[in-house]
Amino acid sequence: MSAPSGGREPGRAVVIGGGIAGLSSAALLAEEGWQVVLLEARDVLGGRAGEWDHAGYRFETGPSWYLMPEVFDHFFRLLGTSADEQLELQRLSPGYRVVFEPKGGEPAEVVDIAADRAGNLALAERLEPGAGPRLAAYLDSARWVYDTALRRFLYTTFASLRPLLVPEVLRGLPRLVPMLTESLHRYVSRRFRDRRLGQILEYPAVFLGSSPFRTPGMYHLMSTLDLEGGVLYPKGGISALIEAVRRVAVERGVEIRTSTPATRILTEGTAATRPHVTGVRTPGGDVPADLVVSAMDLEASERALLPPALRTYGPEWWADREPGPSAVLVLLGVRGELPELLHHTLLFTEDWHANFSAVMPPKGRPPAPLPDELSLYVCRPSATDQVAPDGHENLFVLVPMTADTTIGRGGVDGAGAPAVEAIADRAIAQLSRWLEVPDLAERIEVRRTIGPADFAEDLAAWHGTALGPAHTLAQSALFRAGNVSKRVDGLLYAGGSTIPGIGLPMCVISAELVIKRLRGDTSTGPLPEPLRP
Repeated sequence: MSAPSGGREPGRAVVIGGGIAGLSSAALLAEEGWQVVLLEARDVLGGRAGEWDHAGYRFETGPSWYLMPEVFDHFFRLLGTSADEQLELQRLSPGYRVVFEPKGGEPAEVVDIAADRAGNLALAERLEPGAGPRLAAYLDSARWVYDTALRRFLYTTFASLRPLLVPEVLRGLPRLVPMLTESLHRYVSRRFRDRRLGQILEYPAVFLGSSPFRTPGMYHLMSTLDLEGGVLYPKGGISALIEAVRRVAVERGVEIRTSTPATRILTEGTAATRPHVTGVRTPGGDVPADLVVSAMDLEASERALLPPALRTYGPEWWADREPGPSAVLVLLGVRGELPELLHHTLLFTEDWHANFSAVMPPKGRPPAPLPDELSLYVCRPSATDQVAPDGHENLFVLVPMTADTTIGRGGVDGAGAPAVEAIADRAIAQLSRWLEVPDLAERIEVRRTIGPADFAEDLAAWHGTALGPAHTLAQSALFRAGNVSKRVDGLLYAGGSTIPGIGLPMCVISAELVIKRLRGDTSTGPLPEPLRP
């Protein structure tokens, strides 16, 4: 098959890593005409988007929000299908619930986020009289930034900056620059006085692996996703998305080998003569390749698979980077129903700054001690899907935590590291208090924890982060790690630690950037659909 658009001639490709970035890269490469082998070290696919079945419960162990649905639909349309054909999507109404820290013996205040813009404008007006029109302007700005990002920044490899020097971007600079020079917290607090409304608008920074005090105000774009677009849920959870991407990859001829770790990226030539890849070494033998795409976490990929002389990003480079947060995950099977929780529920502490200072301190500063009350995220998929025995609930509790592997690993039935289990106990006790469910702990019949060391040891995550390098200004867009090796021809990168960034949609876009790099395509927008007319 000839090379598309004057790009590189398809041949043999090896993709390292079976998370969503690796699976998406493999599917798109196969559609381009490459003969693709995908290597996954573990015996299951999905990476961070894992799954655990136990005692009639089906738990997901990673991402649970289906954000930026148009990104997934575009990916499937590149392959000649669509998200509607591959997934059964359901709109959640309300979109999610926020529970604010109770004070003075009073019950916790509960706010439900509507599934549409009009409902959320009315909510803003109720929380802060006069805030409705200001939120409308805020969401209009968020939509403009989001649409601009999709057209000009998220789908570019930054191989050339010339395509960015267009009237749309240049005219927008007076609006964009102020958003880059102040934090999201400052951007929000200059527009809204009510603490509750501010927290709702600032929390999306966590989806970016950062804090509202460290993330640029530009990322208020995230609010258009849930406050305007609503929240979708794919039946079967994120696992159904992983299975759909696996399915379209296999249909296009991708060979998937699980329980097959890559131990070395093989090259010919020396650093002085610009080496090129020749394959990937595994315990079962060498897999020849003209192209290697590593979708592992980038730091571990280069450190474990390349000699120092061939690494683009060495120890000094990583020493200047800021990791996003890690987490303690608590998977709970609970007897009886918990209508106090929606499918997605957020618990917000009153002292917002103290909470983030303990989890994501500024670079160079030690984390503050964990406050008595913690901001938590709880997913109750049993509200929407059959993931628990009848009359029981399935809970996924995420406690954001400093990226510190010494906190330890989790375990089943309290067998994790003492620090991990203590954090889990605190989270369960807090849920019991805030939701006024005094017997919650006694109703738990299945319990598993996952700690920062699990992310580091099982997923090769840098510093044990749950997401990847934080989206600070110095680690966004063209300042983030690129997707091509500067020292080895035929070696590309995909996943959350490279461009465009953290999260399932970004990982899917990173796969498309592999194709653009191979085609020599320096355009800034999504590729035309389908990929191969």
